[in-house]
Amino acid sequence: MPWKSRWNVDIPQVSLPTYVFGSPSAPLPETPLLLDAEKSEKYHLSASDLREWCKRFAAGLQKAGLKPGDRVLLFSGNTLFFPVVFLGTIMAGGVFTGANPTYVARELTYQLQDSGAKFLICAEASLDTGIEAADAAGLSHDNVFVFDSGYATFDNAGKGREDVRHWSKLLSSSSESHNFAWEELSSREELERTICLNYSSGTTGVPKGVMITHNNYVSNNEGVVRVARSVPEYDELKKSARWLCMLPMYHAYGQTYYCVGTISRQIPTYVMQKFDFLKMLSYVEKYKITDLNLVPPIAVAMAKHPASKQHDLSSVRYIGSGAAPLGSEVSKEVEQLWPSGTRNMKQGWGMTELTCSACSWDLTKTSNSNAVGELNPNVEAMIVDVASGSEVQRGQRGELWIRGPTVMKGYWGKSDATKETITSDGWLKTGDVAYLDEDGHLFIVDRIKELIKVKGNQVAPAELEALLLEHPAVADAGVVGVTIKGEELPRAYLVRRAEQKIDAQDIQEFMNSKVARHKRLAGGVVFVEAIPKNPSGKILRKVLREQAKAEVGDSEARAARL
Repeated sequence: MPWKSRWNVDIPQVSLPTYVFGSPSAPLPETPLLLDAEKSEKYHLSASDLREWCKRFAAGLQKAGLKPGDRVLLFSGNTLFFPVVFLGTIMAGGVFTGANPTYVARELTYQLQDSGAKFLICAEASLDTGIEAADAAGLSHDNVFVFDSGYATFDNAGKGREDVRHWSKLLSSSSESHNFAWEELSSREELERTICLNYSSGTTGVPKGVMITHNNYVSNNEGVVRVARSVPEYDELKKSARWLCMLPMYHAYGQTYYCVGTISRQIPTYVMQKFDFLKMLSYVEKYKITDLNLVPPIAVAMAKHPASKQHDLSSVRYIGSGAAPLGSEVSKEVEQLWPSGTRNMKQGWGMTELTCSACSWDLTKTSNSNAVGELNPNVEAMIVDVASGSEVQRGQRGELWIRGPTVMKGYWGKSDATKETITSDGWLKTGDVAYLDEDGHLFIVDRIKELIKVKGNQVAPAELEALLLEHPAVADAGVVGVTIKGEELPRAYLVRRAEQKIDAQDIQEFMNSKVARHKRLAGGVVFVEAIPKNPSGKILRKVLREQAKAEVGDSEARAARL
């Protein structure tokens, strides 16, 4: 039998703008809510300011010809105005899609064409890439706009370039926006309208636009808030909460937390335009940040970098990690930055196809393992044998299936891929291998596609990476399979900690004492400067697999000690 979350919450039947702001005109607080982390005293927005900017953008989009369902693509890193474009597009009846700001022209062209975006708003630093992609996609320069860091917009000094206008030209006047009101929605059909396309590789194939609805977003946030309320002092703690946005807002994780969550909950949030680890530490100390939502690379840096112990982090009450697997040893090292037993790092789990979060921890409980917590409110799950499609017993491994109000509407323009991923009765096949323990805690083992087959045995790279990170001389790790003489073998790529001397043989001996023979690093151990990862912290295994194939594919393993 599928298991269900022990929590259930009633989901408000309202549009996302209504959920976030209440109404187009009711009074809102004037105190700073979104603040630029670098220059917080000068550049900040209150809830009232933010709604006004969103309305100006929404009214301006409609005036510029945006029709219901038209797509607006934002190609930029974080700024205070990122949520303005996100929420303003939705207020106007459009569909928002954000692109990874590190994309090259080919990748951006694909997203422009696949989404059919009518408008492209492009960071100034990436404008050449944006114009090249727009030309390739056949998008007129009249519909391409320059997006600045926010400072020029605040100072009314925004400038376009050549035949590309500054995005402020899309903003309506304050008098025009005063009369603007977004459409009130309440029916099931209306709330199932697509409002966002977050691009994901999904479980197979090329990047796909994940269709997220009003109801998806509201359900996701209500679930997160209900779990947060597991702490009896929630309302009192919220009054002094301060968050730091270091995650990219184009990604589902950063987007749901910082374009929706903190705004709707009225939690002051300091926005980092670009991630810098040392600046992050200084901001935590300077602004007395209370909550840290991390991805594994940042957690690893906190655990391993000596600067972590040189800053006052005492204000932090909650530390969580998501977007990719994190070993329990790293979590313990992070916890040691505070007095023993006073902080507990918790790992969550979700997918772009699930809006964002599907599992999290009751904050009154302690995490001492790699578990990602329990199911969020209104969510149910099932573990299914990959080969037979039959449900397995508790404690056994299989593919995790999820059903609930945060499951995506489908993949944009890809009905076949949608049918392959979502069953006729609403179960989303996650592509993750997982198991459930007796306490109802979920453990994510690895992606089905990333499992290494060694002599018929399945080896999870994430398991080996977690063990490797337990070694005091290892700062980061990535494991992939490589085929040597027709046999797939695990191969590790490692980053040494500063001033540590260690060689491949040391690592082999360390791992041989911890794993079964088929899990040993028979494909070799290689030391590198950095593990390739995407902005959300997921290891780019394709890059490592290609490197491994070039180095030792179909030849004797180097540095292997069996």
